[in-house]
This record gives sequence, structure tokens and C-alpha cells, in this order.
Amino acid sequence: MPKLLVADDEMRIRELIRKYAVYEGYEVDEAENGSQVLELCRRESYDMIVLDIMMPEMDGFAVVRELRTFCSAPVILLSARSEELDRIHGFSLGVDDYVSKPFSPRELMMRIAAIRKRAAGPTAGAQPDIFVHEGLTVDFTARKVTVNGERMDLSPKEYELLFFLVRNRNIALTREKLICEVWGYDFTGDERTLDTHIKLLRKRLGPYAGCIVTLRGVGYRFEV
Repeated sequence: MPKLLVADDEMRIRELIRKYAVYEGYEVDEAENGSQVLELCRRESYDMIVLDIMMPEMDGFAVVRELRTFCSAPVILLSARSEELDRIHGFSLGVDDYVSKPFSPRELMMRIAAIRKRAAGPTAGAQPDIFVHEGLTVDFTARKVTVNGERMDLSPKEYELLFFLVRNRNIALTREKLICEVWGYDFTGDERTLDTHIKLLRKRLGPYAGCIVTLRGVGYRFEV
């Protein structure tokens, strides 16, 4: 049974998520502050962590920063705020998705399922599938990206976005197409989520940032 950790200082939020998660077949643990999250994650292994940003003792950002030193479980941040800087900061720390309050619990469960599916490793016996452009290497099978020999630490969503861009290199991709393929057709967020991930990917790619070309009024193209 997959295991979910729900962290929020509001009991009603935790209970709402628990209700839907248990119905979907999850075992659920709860935490009401950041310290409890870290304590639980050091003792238990979780398939997904749903984490509120505004919590007592440690906020969500501080928790994620500490978590990433010993835990690789996917993280979804919850927040009553929707500022782009919050999303950029969260994604740069390695979170996998960002959901603004109030939210639909059904949508949250669908996002959890989509992240878990995309984060699953390659099937056994898969043949290596690698793209190389000068000092940039994208290993689809191993889910590994290196720039001039240095491995880049990308979030699952960053991997999926880069992989889709590279596989469709030199093709103009609309914003709608990218969102549908990477986040799913049922994604109800806004296009700023895509723009945020593009900014982060360009930063990760360093000297190869220019490979991701902006097509004004259309979308993006990975160009080599």
C-alpha cells in the first residue's frame, strides 16, 4: 500500500486529504508542523509528501531544503499564496508540484497519481536511450542529465519537460501541447507554471540554455 504524508497546521485540511487518499488506497500519516515532518521522514519511507508552506516552527521551504539532504520522496507544496516567486523558490528546491488553496481534493489526488507514475523508473531490460549534443547528455533510460560532465539534479517535472522538449527537438511546441503532455490534459493551473519550469531548466543547462528557444506567442522549441 503506498504511503502518503500530509503536513498542514489546519486539521480540517489534513482530514479532507486523508479522506480522499484513504479512498484511493493510501496509508496516511499526518504532521502539523515542520519538525514533525522531518522526524517522521527520518523514521518512515513515503511515496509522496503533501506539505503546506505556512506552518509553525519551520515553513515548508525550510522543510524541503532539509528533506532533500536525506529524502527523495516527491513533494507537493500547498499554499494560500500564488506569487510566482514562491513557485520558483519551491521548484528550485526540488518540489514536484505547487497547489494553491483553496484546492479540489480530487484534483490533488490526480496530481499525486500523475507524479508517482512519471517518477517511476524505467522498466527492467529497457535499452539505453541517450541524446548527446556537444557537452550535453540526456539519458532517458537512466533519467540522468549531465552538462560538461557534471550531473544536474532535476525535479521529476523538470525531467519530464526536458525529455519531451528533447524528444521533439527542432519542432515548435505550443504552450498548450507542453502543458498537456507534461502536466496532463486535466491540469487546471495557469501557464506561469510552464514558464517557471522553463526558467529553471535554462538555469540548469548553463551554456546550453539557449537550446530552449522561446517562440513568442506560440510556445517553445528545443533547437540544436
